[in-house]
This record gives sequence, structure tokens and C-alpha cells, in this order.
Amino acid sequence: MSHSSFGLHPDHFAWRHLGPRADDLQHMLETVGFETLDGLIDAAVPADIRLDRALDLPAARSERTALDDLAARARENRVWRSLIGMGYADCVVPPVILRNILENPGWYTAYTPYQAEISQGRLEALLNYQTMVSDLTGLEVSNASLLDEATAAAEAMSLCYAVARSPKDAVFVVDERCHPQTIAVVETRATARGIAVAQMDTTTGDLPAGTIGVLLQYPGSDGEICDYRDVVARAHEDGALVVVATDLLALLEIEAPGAWGADIAVGNSQRFGVPLGYGGPHAAFFATREQFKRHVPGRIIGVTKDTAGRLALRMALQTREQHIRREKATSNVCTAQVLLAVIAGMYAVYHGPQGLARIARRVHAHARRLAASAAAAGLTVVHQHFFDTVCVEGEPDAVRAILDRAAAQAINLRQMSDRRIGITLDERTTDEEVATLAGVLGGQPERDEPAPAIPDELRRQAPYLLHPVFSRYHAETEMLRYLKRLENKDLSLAHAMIPLGSCTMKLNATAEMAGVTWPEFGSLHPFVPRDQAEGYAGLFTELETWLAEITGFAAISLQPNAGSQGEYAGLLVINAYHVARGDTERNVCLIPQSAHGTNPASAVMAGLRVVPVKTDPNGNIDMDDLRAKTAEHADHLAALMITYPSTHGVFEGTIRDICDLVHDAGGQVYMDGANLNALVGISRPGDIGADVCHLNLHKTFCIPHGGGGPGMGPIGVAAHLAPFLPDHPVVPLGIERPCGTVSAAPWGSPSILPISWAYIAMMGAEGLTRATEVAILSANYIAKRLQGHYELLYAGQNGLIAHECIIDTRPFKQSAGVEVEDIAKRLMDYGFHAPTISFPVPGTMMIEPTESESLEELDRFCDALIAIRAEIRAIEDGTADRERNVLRMAPHTTEDVATDDWDRPYSRDVAAFPSPETRIAKLWPTVGRIDAAYGDRHLMCTCPPLEEYAEAADGAA
Repeated sequence: MSHSSFGLHPDHFAWRHLGPRADDLQHMLETVGFETLDGLIDAAVPADIRLDRALDLPAARSERTALDDLAARARENRVWRSLIGMGYADCVVPPVILRNILENPGWYTAYTPYQAEISQGRLEALLNYQTMVSDLTGLEVSNASLLDEATAAAEAMSLCYAVARSPKDAVFVVDERCHPQTIAVVETRATARGIAVAQMDTTTGDLPAGTIGVLLQYPGSDGEICDYRDVVARAHEDGALVVVATDLLALLEIEAPGAWGADIAVGNSQRFGVPLGYGGPHAAFFATREQFKRHVPGRIIGVTKDTAGRLALRMALQTREQHIRREKATSNVCTAQVLLAVIAGMYAVYHGPQGLARIARRVHAHARRLAASAAAAGLTVVHQHFFDTVCVEGEPDAVRAILDRAAAQAINLRQMSDRRIGITLDERTTDEEVATLAGVLGGQPERDEPAPAIPDELRRQAPYLLHPVFSRYHAETEMLRYLKRLENKDLSLAHAMIPLGSCTMKLNATAEMAGVTWPEFGSLHPFVPRDQAEGYAGLFTELETWLAEITGFAAISLQPNAGSQGEYAGLLVINAYHVARGDTERNVCLIPQSAHGTNPASAVMAGLRVVPVKTDPNGNIDMDDLRAKTAEHADHLAALMITYPSTHGVFEGTIRDICDLVHDAGGQVYMDGANLNALVGISRPGDIGADVCHLNLHKTFCIPHGGGGPGMGPIGVAAHLAPFLPDHPVVPLGIERPCGTVSAAPWGSPSILPISWAYIAMMGAEGLTRATEVAILSANYIAKRLQGHYELLYAGQNGLIAHECIIDTRPFKQSAGVEVEDIAKRLMDYGFHAPTISFPVPGTMMIEPTESESLEELDRFCDALIAIRAEIRAIEDGTADRERNVLRMAPHTTEDVATDDWDRPYSRDVAAFPSPETRIAKLWPTVGRIDAAYGDRHLMCTCPPLEEYAEAADGAA
């Protein structure tokens, strides 16, 4: 069969993106029982949701053409020197980190470390990050990062609210020195939750009655370093918690918030080696006291041990996860900015405490000299105490002249008013730049070293980064080997397929990734004047237009920087729409029992009351129960949240009826876009009847998962909802009646948007459609190949599925004492990451192969599962021991099989090399089965002393 018979020429990028070759596709079709892809899609997808035309997108571009066009867009951005501050400062990405982490598919194509035994590398890197944050903030518990500083502050408010047991008249106090984008995001979250926000100067005024928490900025947005100890004392007397938004580099010079009473510290780790990226992605940090550990949002990496007693790492306290707690969750966060947190942590490893201190002292010295120059020039230096930001005042004419001189030097300063300017210095600042800035201010460079501008009582006293990891790898040879050693502990797409249902782990092509580290995209501050970011503006416009065409919606917002945040933003839009119409009583959100766990958590965050809807035995929404619930709540129905295709991996034939039923009751339909990879080019959510849909660009549109982040979750909305999209206080987006602000930056995480732009540009309408068709074929092929070995739990029309399938492993518990987790761990011995386990149905596996995996890889995976079924059968018939067998004792490490003391009732060969492919290439688990319960009982979320590693090794021996 020729390639062209499937409509793709080898010069078409899609021919590279798709894993199966033309002959392979024909074999797969024959296995499933069809002659053509069209025949399969006609049989699998309900006719009434099918798109009757090709997508109206530009013709597919070659890799070279797409990169040339993207480079032309990048050149439209003007990269000035930005000293704007406001939580963002330029930095230097160490080349060894740039090349070996940020640009390395071994790091950026890994998934969330749900299978800890083959994730020990990034878990260790994240533990370094947590240790760094805990040390610098002076607080005992840190998580593995959040989305950005503003949303971290909003999560801190939610923690205060939870600890205060959600009082009706709760007030959250925000100090007026906080960044404006942080204030906006906090206010948006607070309004939805029914929390009042009081902005004030906390150093002079009494806290209002009902205060549950106080948010302070340290140093302030305008650079001022305040002594907040009296504020903390008053807050604690009133039973309120204190949240401090702070800066990691400043904390090398100023006292840690935990040392003067703060309960929570949040901020942005961007200036620790992560490019500005016009606003993201960046890893926010969140640290708190030990007593609040079970309220911490997101993920905590903890130290535990494996079954052999070896020290091991895992995600701790999993019962806090929103996918388990659902509407009772205190946060809807389901990811972290892992790749960026890894970089920030490794920046600290690279520089060490002495190197970081030198950077901080140099930045502060430059700021002091600049302040002295400003004062000598006749300007007023507003604050006596500051770290890196000099705030000056002058007459309006003088301020305008300063801004003009700065523009002539291609320098951006922060204009706070017609009389006030802020200048934030950073790691890139040199003596020459300080001299230039002195001239911009109308003065001369200060030659003497001015006195420190940090008050004596707030100078850093406590040591930090004492763990050997921060002092060991300063020679680049050692640093390189350390990074490689960690990388080699993790399974990524560079090793094998990662068939996680609902996660869509597909090819992240090198051509798509190329633009991410171009300085024209990476070096822009998020608040530069709009005319300096025209390249980004053009890219946004094109991407929004393409996404609108693909989804059938009228408007797109790129602001949400995670899928969970997209859910939250979409529901806020729906709320704003109802309020604008006077429907202020609409507060009920119907959610099927099969929905993603983020759905109910997001609904609660948006101020809605969750009402579950049953599913029928086939996994579809129970239409009778839906009719009953819509009738019961018709006067209060705000929205239905639905995933399509369903979380059970099928195209529900009643989807149009479902949308009509909700609309007739006055509600709106929110569609979770997690499974959009089964729709692109063959159906559109907006045509089906959805009013809002979030789009996981890190799933369907090829942004890599990065070990559990970065992500992007923009939303598409119907025309009647477009006036209510999110806006931004610093860079207004012109939204008519915005629902609020959901991210710190106006467009979320812009520097990764070139990835999705390149994917769509190179695939074109035909390639995107073919990708969807092959994804559906691949899933059905796996289901067919596993038939007779495992039961398929759900199927749609004609016995077919969408892009993922659920196999039922529950019977093996009775027949062989084998749990789904045992199969997941044994798959590691075969060289695979397990599919999604126990979601959405406990005791099952949800498999999503995607269109990018070759037939050879699909067969290798199926062969592994079939071989594991034979191993289970050996237990069932008594050939293998029910307790001590290859499944229950998996995974097997090199240390396990090399020991002199092999006492297991199966051979080393069976344990280590269960398939021919594992003899050729294999990623070995570095630890055995994790003891999760031990780690939760003995929570340790910072780097343990080295002697503990030695003790664990001795215990294992």
C-alpha cells in the first residue's frame, strides 16, 4: 500500500507525527474489522455530531517553513532590557541546565511521577526544590510547586479558609504593597468562594472583624522592606494566619518569613534560572508549617523506603489529591510546574549557597549605588529599606524625561504614577548598566559603596542550603553527571510509550520545541508595552483563530495556564453570564459520577454546589437521572460539566440530547476538553452544544508534560459568553464584562504557545484529522488485541471505543490475589510505564496509545500485557505461588537480581528479562516497590541527611 493512499505524502509533517506506517494502518484496520479509516470513524462516532466539512485552516507547512515563519514572528518582538519587577526579574540560565534539562526530551517528555519506582530522578530533583524553598522561607513543609505566584497566594487564602472552618463572614486582608496581579487573582477567587477581601496598609490599621488571613508582600511590590512582626502578632491574636508573598533571591539577604512568624510563604521561583517567557511557565513555591501539611495544595514529594528497605521517594499524602476528595477538596490543583521547579532547584545546586549569596549581594549593592545616584540627581528615593528595587519620585516633567531617556537606551522601567518610577535590578545587571541607569536618572554613577539598605533587625541570620547536594556539584563535569544520573532513573517518551488514559502522551516533535528557548520569546517581561510584543500578539491571534475553528467556538482565552485552571475559568465565565442576566440564584453544577476529579473541585472553587449525576451500566450518563436532576434544580441550575468522549472512553450517542436538556433548564454546558484528541477534525464541541470547553494544550496540542508540568488550559466559549472572559489589571485585554483574573500573566504561559502553534501549522487540517482517526484506530487495535485476555469494561456504538479503552483487572484479585497495582509494577519489568490505574473505575486500567506510537510499540505493549496475563494464569492454576510471585514482588531492580541471596520461587531471568526486547534495551527501576504508608506516617519532604541513605543501604543488605 502506498503512503498516498492514506492521503499523506512523506514530505507532510503528519507523516512523521503518526507512528504507524501505511501498511501498518491497513493491518490495524483489518485486525479491528474495517477496510478504511473512514469506515471505522463512521462506525465509532455518532453521525449527528460529525463535522461535515474539512477544518478551515491554512495549508500544512513543512518543518523548515514553519520554523522560518515562527522566527519571523519572533523577530517582531523587540527585546528591551526590562527592569519592571513586579515579581519577574531576568536571570541567567546556566548552559548545563539549559541543554541538559530544558532542551532535553529525557526530562521534558516524562509524566507526573505516579509510578514512583521509575520516577526517582525527577522526584529527587523536586525534593531538592522543596528543600531549597523550605530553607529559604524558614518553614517546615514545601510542595513541589504551583502554577504562579498569584494563584499560589489564592491557594494560601483557601488554606486559611479551610483552617478557619469556612466561616460565613470570612475576611481576607491583602496589604496594599502586594503586586496588582496577585490582588486581582485573589479577589477573583475570594468572590467566588464568598470571602470578603479588604485591601489596606496593614502596618497602620486594625484588622477587620472576621479576618481569617493576611497577605503581605515582602519586599513590597514597590521594593519597600517592611517589618511586619507587629502585624503578625495582631493577626495571630485574632486567630488569623499570615501569608507572605516573597522573593527567593531577596531571602538570601533578608530574614526568612518563618523566622518572624509567618504561617505560609508563597512566591515565584522564576529568577532562579527560568526565562521570563512573557509571563511563564514558571514554578511558584508554597511553604507552610508542619501543622498545616494536610491542607497544602498540589503535591508534596516525600521520603520513604521500598520493600527492601532502600531509601525511596514518592508523592506523599495522596489522600489530599483532588481526584480522590472531589467536591470536598480544598484545591482543584492536579499538577505542578515540575520542569520549571526542577530547573529552579538545579539552579541552587549549580550555584550553591555561596554562589547564590554572591548574586544576591551583588544585586543589592547595585541597587544601593543606583539609589545614591538618584538622590544625587535630585530625585527622592521613596524607601529607605529595599533589596533590588529602587523607587524614585520626581516632578512629572522629570519623570517623563527619565522614561524618554530609558526608552532611548531600550530600557523598560516601571511607571507607577506620573511622579513615581520603580527600577528592579537583577542577576544580569552589571556595573556598566548601573552607570547607564544613573545617566537615565539624570545623575552620575556612585563610586562609593553605600550602606546596606536592609534594616539590621531583618538581616538574614539563619544558614541555608546546608545539605551536601547544594555544595557537591559545582564543577560542570560533576553537575553534568548528576543531571544525567537523575535522568537515567526516569522513564520518559524517549524510552517507551506512556499509555496513560486521559493524559494523551504523544510526540513532542523537536521542530515544535525549537522556539521555546529563542530569546525573542524567552526574554520578554510580561508587562512590557504591547508594541514590544507584536510577534507574540500575532502568534496569539493566529492560535486563537485556529483553536476557535477546531473547536467551533466564537472566542478563546489563553490566560488559564493549566487544565484545572481552565475548568475554574470556564465556570467563572458561566457564573458571570448568569449574574449579568439577573440569574443570581443559579449555583448548582451537575457532574456525572464518572467525571475527572478536578471537575467537582473546580465547581466548588467557582462557588457552585455540586450535584452528582449517575452513570448507567455502560458508563454513559444515566438519562433518567439527568432528567430528574435538571427538573429538580431547574431554577438553580448553572451548569453541567461533562467530558466528551466520556471518561469511560466512549462516544455517548445522547450528547446532543444532554446539551438540549440542560439548555432547556436554563443552564450552560461545560465540556472538559481532556479527551479532545478524539474529536479534532471530525467533530467540534461548539457544534455539539457545549458553551465552554477547556483545551489541554499539553495533551491534544503537543506541549510536553514536563514530568507533571508545564501545562496550558485555555478555554473556548460560545459568542454569548465571550464578553465574560478573564481580563488582567496590568495589561487590559479589552474584555467587556470580565469574570475576573485567573493567572498572574495576561496570557498564562506564553513561551510554550509556539509549540502548539507549530503543531497546528505543520499538521494542517488534513494532518490533524488524520491524527484523530489514527488515535481512535490505535485504541481500538489495542482493545482488539487484548480481547480474550482482558475484559473491555465499556464500549460505544458497534462495540467500538474512542481514543482510550478501560480493561477490567478486578477479577484477578479473587482468582489470583493480584491487584491492578501489581500489574502496573510488573509492566516496569517489561520496560513500560503503566496505563492510568483505578481511574475512573477502581481496579481497572485505562489505556490511551495516541496516534504517535508505531505498530511495533503497540504490539510490544500488548505482548507485555498478554504475557502478564499468562503470569496471572500461572498463579490461578497453582503453578506460581499466590504470595511470592513475579507480580506481587515487582518491580525488580538490578540489585535484586544481582544479589547472592536470591530466594524467590522464580528465576532471575524471568524477573529481569521477561521479553526479548528487555535484553536489548531496558530502563531498570532504581528502587523496589514503594512503601507508601511508611512515607505518610513519617513525612519528610526535604532532603534527608546522607547517613540515612547509608543506613537504608545497610538495612537493604
